[in-house]
Amino acid sequence: MRLDRLKSFALALPQTTTVDQWGCLVFKVAGKVFIILSLDGALPDGISLKCTPEEFDALTERDGFSPAPYCAKRHWFRLNDLSLVPESELQGLIRRSFDLVVANLIAEILIDMAPELLRRTTPGGHLILSGILGEKSGWVVEEFVKSGAV
Repeated sequence: MRLDRLKSFALALPQTTTVDQWGCLVFKVAGKVFIILSLDGALPDGISLKCTPEEFDALTERDGFSPAPYCAKRHWFRLNDLSLVPESELQGLIRRSFDLVVANLIAEILIDMAPELLRRTTPGGHLILSGILGEKSGWVVEEFVKSGAV
């Protein structure tokens, strides 16, 4: 995937911004990293993306994929040569990284809002939360219980 196409695709995702950080072009959503793009001049020289631990295991068994250096173990992988995967697959991996970061934002935001949301819930009423990754649901429930949910 050419750099201009990668940038256009990533920047079309909601609330995406870029910064030059760590000697790389870094894409963020709501201030949280979802792409670390290494450059060799104006050419992509590898991309690091977020994934689940299960996806990490499968991806890092493939040629050209490795653990992303300096990133959370088993939650980030690096694709060393972008030409090793079709553009559509790379777009899917970028979108998945974006979705995982956004899902984590949603959980954090809901937890931060827990006391106020519970205060505004009618006594005996129900508060329904959605958009939370299954792997984050236990944490969200635990934090809501700490804030007084029953």
